Amino acid sequence: MTRLRASSFGGQATLRAALAFAMVLCIAGARPTVTAQPAAGHGLTGGPHVVRAYDAIFDARFDDLPELLERTCPPAPAEACQVVDAVGVWWRIQLDPASLAHDAAFQEKVDAAIAATDAWTKREPQRAEAWFYLGGAYGARAQWRVLRDEQVGAARDGKRVKDALERSLALDPDLQEAYFGIGLYHYYADVAPTAAKILRFLLLLPGGDRAEGMKEMLRAREHGALLRDEADYQLHVIDLWYEKQPQRALDLLTQLRDRHPRNPLFPQLVAHVQDAYLHDLAGSLRTWRSLLDAARARRVAYAELAEVRARLGMASVLERTNDSSAAIEQLRAVIAARPLAPFGSYAQAQRDLTRLLARSPASR
Repeated sequence: MTRLRASSFGGQATLRAALAFAMVLCIAGARPTVTAQPAAGHGLTGGPHVVRAYDAIFDARFDDLPELLERTCPPAPAEACQVVDAVGVWWRIQLDPASLAHDAAFQEKVDAAIAATDAWTKREPQRAEAWFYLGGAYGARAQWRVLRDEQVGAARDGKRVKDALERSLALDPDLQEAYFGIGLYHYYADVAPTAAKILRFLLLLPGGDRAEGMKEMLRAREHGALLRDEADYQLHVIDLWYEKQPQRALDLLTQLRDRHPRNPLFPQLVAHVQDAYLHDLAGSLRTWRSLLDAARARRVAYAELAEVRARLGMASVLERTNDSSAAIEQLRAVIAARPLAPFGSYAQAQRDLTRLLARSPASR
């Protein structure tokens, strides 16, 4: 497996993975609608309980997840909790995507979830939720494989996601969230670069329809009771890379940040979009500074990691606004902390400080 570059901070690594995910035409796991006691073969069992677990994931309350899952399954099927558990590790990886610290746990959990849900579909082939969760498990693994540069394996998993969700919708056409996954496939299969289209051809994947895919995604976002967080995250990537709508992407990320203020990932992405896409250095600096304040006050999860990311982000912006002394101050604070996470942050701070001191000898 290949590590991401240590300099991929401020959302760049996350966006790189999401773009590559699009290029191999894979789709993300969706969040379920709420159906407390579904009719046989329709709906998702124990929906409200699953929702609480997903909310913990988006809040970055990963340590709360085991207890929540104990209260989720039952009433939800045990296989559903296995999928949610694996998805939780995937989102934890996204907080520090260059680190391999959680990869083994993720592989173990997601492979077990795939095996369990696959067995479920064989045991109850007419149960739509079994196929839905199988698609979700494959979706999580596909995204992780993209992050680790396993593109062919990711594409194969993407086809399995599509097949599982199509089977789910054939059995339960009212399962709105499944339309989001199908819509993602249809959209990306149309807009993906030539290399991805060749891969699609080699894997015998059908073509796409950009307009229809967007229509399906928006349908699921509007009518799926609990899809908004996953949908907003995926749609912000589409808005940045293909729709060329950075302000709309920023609006989606801002909503995610406001709904889940404990998760440090979303302000990082906000700051990155403000900087790289809207060229709003002042706004980006304010966002990084706000994240730093929240981290120091322990208002966000993984506060030490968030503080390092914020200081590195601030240093980058300050350097480009010709405030080298303030940038140097932030880099020295990172070096003094000798952080182990995010991966590569200590080395990056040293490199950046060396470069800045060479340009500003008076700050030595």
